[in-house]
Amino acid sequence: MRKIKNAFMTLPIQHKTILLIGLLMLVSFTFYVSVLRYVFNIYDRQIYEKSSQVLNMSSVGIENQLREITNLSFKVMSDEPLQQYLLQLEKAETGYEKNSVRKKITNRLVAYAGSEKYVYSMIFIDNDNNIMAAGNREGVSEAMQNELVALGEQHSGANAWYTGGDRQARLLSVRQVKSFIGGAFTLDKLGTLVIRVRLDRIVQDQMQHPAEDSQLLITDGKEVIYPTEPSVSESEIESELKRIQPYGIATFEQGRNFVARAHSSYTDWVYLYMTPFDQMFKQIQFVKQLVTVIFIVIFLAALVFGFRFSRSITQPIAHLIKKMRNIEKGDLDKLEEAALGDIPSSPQNEVGLLHRTFKMMLQRIRELIDENYAKQLVIRETELKALQAQINPHFLYNTLESINWLAKIQKQRQISEMVEALGFLLRSSVNMSEKWITLERELDIVRSYVTIQRTRFEERLDFDMEIAPEVGTARIPKLTLQPLVENAIHYALEPSIDPCRIRIRARAEADKVVIEVEDDGPGMTAEFLEQLHEGQIQTRGQGIGLSNIQERIRLTFGDEGTMVMSSSPGSGTVVSISIPWIREDDDDVQSNARR
Repeated sequence: MRKIKNAFMTLPIQHKTILLIGLLMLVSFTFYVSVLRYVFNIYDRQIYEKSSQVLNMSSVGIENQLREITNLSFKVMSDEPLQQYLLQLEKAETGYEKNSVRKKITNRLVAYAGSEKYVYSMIFIDNDNNIMAAGNREGVSEAMQNELVALGEQHSGANAWYTGGDRQARLLSVRQVKSFIGGAFTLDKLGTLVIRVRLDRIVQDQMQHPAEDSQLLITDGKEVIYPTEPSVSESEIESELKRIQPYGIATFEQGRNFVARAHSSYTDWVYLYMTPFDQMFKQIQFVKQLVTVIFIVIFLAALVFGFRFSRSITQPIAHLIKKMRNIEKGDLDKLEEAALGDIPSSPQNEVGLLHRTFKMMLQRIRELIDENYAKQLVIRETELKALQAQINPHFLYNTLESINWLAKIQKQRQISEMVEALGFLLRSSVNMSEKWITLERELDIVRSYVTIQRTRFEERLDFDMEIAPEVGTARIPKLTLQPLVENAIHYALEPSIDPCRIRIRARAEADKVVIEVEDDGPGMTAEFLEQLHEGQIQTRGQGIGLSNIQERIRLTFGDEGTMVMSSSPGSGTVVSISIPWIREDDDDVQSNARR
């Protein structure tokens, strides 16, 4: 290996360039083949993800409809009039009474089955094996009837799926009906409820953007549930189910197919989404062959013209390398002198620009060194000021504690409450290490602020809160509500001599938390409200403007967070904030907010 290395090092640059071009082209070709294989794997993966997305969305939609069928069977089973009819049927002695009750039961089934899109028919088998049907009345064989009754008894009142139906309704929902008296189930069997499901309609309605010529196949591992006449054999399906990967290319009698597989935890079924492979990859295979031919041509052309290009490229580069070797000593002054040396006769070509760029790079390095040194000085000075600034808040907190202690000794409860509220408010405002706090802690900040303001306005300030218990632990940006209450006091309470009511309401709406700050003050005109939204009107004092709060919500949550302000003269003002519900136990709060 050493001899090869020494032989290579003794070769002229021109020969080295030719050799390197050949080796690089060979390595590139090998790399190209590997990357092409990898790209096709990625493409297969993307196809699988797309197919899996369609498959998952479709399977979820199908299973949701099956759950609706399950809920329907439970609703029918627990129907109070139907329960009464079934009990009457058990107690009926004459044939006339039984026929009359069976007619009522049939009418009740018709009332349920008639409004269901995916119900082919609804059948009830009583304890005497008599059948009452609603919908499409097709006979049930005695053998199937016995199987359905046995299946219902096996699950003892729970819903069970039977996949041995006919072509029109292959899937059946079976549930044993037990008596329901006084709100409790008993062990008395009243019969068996069978719902014949139009699985084909469910699949057609729930398929989400299927690819052309693709098809969905549903199996329970033993037989095909959908479609009734599958285009693949049982052995081919069995072979596909044994595949370890959830997707791949399978060769069936009808041709090659790209198959994506999903397993249902609800029904324990397997969904197979099959797309014809040859038709999908026909153009890709052509492009693959074309690119391979082009690459070989380029490889040969590079070897033929490499010698000519090498001389024009290697000589200027070698000259530049000679200059760059001066960097090894680390003397920037000498390095700049080297950069100011000879420049190629053609300074506008790539090599000439490289020399000029090299010179500018050296100058920029020196500027960066000087700039970095200056920045380090500024950073140290800033750190010193930050340490000095920490002294003031601690001194202020200790002073407030002393005032609070003196107020308690003098039994000045109102002063003590104000000092405690001011201390809590200052600690919460100054401590910016937490950008997210719970709604409960944010409301504590509001309470402290209101405690201070009540001392000023006394009975004129009527403040209350209506907070849903479940949203107390929701996470919100710090200091979101206090500025809104402050603005309500400035614009609703201060201009008037009458009492003003300020209310905070918080509730959950789906996956969002809605918080409203409402006052019954004089309200605002449309022009004033628009100026306030645009930030043209500043808050009194050092508060946070409404436009700033709205901008914080937009930057934190994106389109999912909104702040709406509604007001009109004489009817008060309502500021409504809607943000995503981020719970307290989330690992990373900001990762749940939209950036």
